[in-house]
Amino acid sequence: MCREGHERDRRSPAVSRSGLRLGLAFGHGSGTGHRGRGRRRRAVATLAAIGAIAALLATCGGSASPAPASITVFGAASLADALEAAGAAYRQTTGTTVVIATDSSAALRTQIEQGARADVFLSADTLNPEALAAGGLVDGEVVAFAGNSLAIVTPAANPAGLASAFDLGRPTLKVVAAGEAVPISGYAAILLDNLAALPGAPPDLVSAYAANVVSREDNVAAVLAKVVLGEADAGIVYASDAHGASTVATIAIPAAANVSATYAGIVSRAATDRAAGHAFLDWIAGPDGAAILATFGFVAAP
Repeated sequence: MCREGHERDRRSPAVSRSGLRLGLAFGHGSGTGHRGRGRRRRAVATLAAIGAIAALLATCGGSASPAPASITVFGAASLADALEAAGAAYRQTTGTTVVIATDSSAALRTQIEQGARADVFLSADTLNPEALAAGGLVDGEVVAFAGNSLAIVTPAANPAGLASAFDLGRPTLKVVAAGEAVPISGYAAILLDNLAALPGAPPDLVSAYAANVVSREDNVAAVLAKVVLGEADAGIVYASDAHGASTVATIAIPAAANVSATYAGIVSRAATDRAAGHAFLDWIAGPDGAAILATFGFVAAP
């Protein structure tokens, strides 16, 4: 069994003395006969001992292969599926395990502020990462890594018969939305203002939409789930949420009114492994990460 530290140091002089004795045994003036044979036997034994000690020191003192890194990534709920795929690809490429936790960006920011250990935080906006940076909780810079836009979704059969984005203000429509602090709500407010400014928009579109909101959810994934289940007639989500989904229908948003969302990430100052965190953030913001995100409906950061 190997002993570390100062016990290993105490062996080193013994090895040196054995080496000295070996030199004397084979040096000039060595005896002959029984004395010479005895010295040669002792020399051979000493050589074997040195070899054994060297092997032992190599076993005890040699650097073991480092354990594969593991990082924890907090990600916006809209990134959940994309991060699962990205994490698997990153592990296959680098050997680093990516442990993923998703929720609304605002909730994840609060957890980090309260001491939760995350190596990387990937937000659906820039506001939450910048707030952490302002609080001295970030190692390095805020990095924009992806972009998105908005989509109006209904249950697949569109039972309420929405025909245009202006119908979001139609009386008796049931709309599900996210909580006020969730990034999608900020983007949705901009969308409603933009729609209201278009020719032909109902004069009370913004207030009528607000009156139609029947529930507010913790994150955009919960908004989408309620629409899929038919618990609401419509909801505003990210284009990536509706990308390739057969369980919802989408209502066209005029290009002049749609909103570009910027997703940004940071490495936490309290990260267990900052270097591994920066490596992942650089990767997700680079071409390999972008290629995976694109398959889930994300675009390059604006």
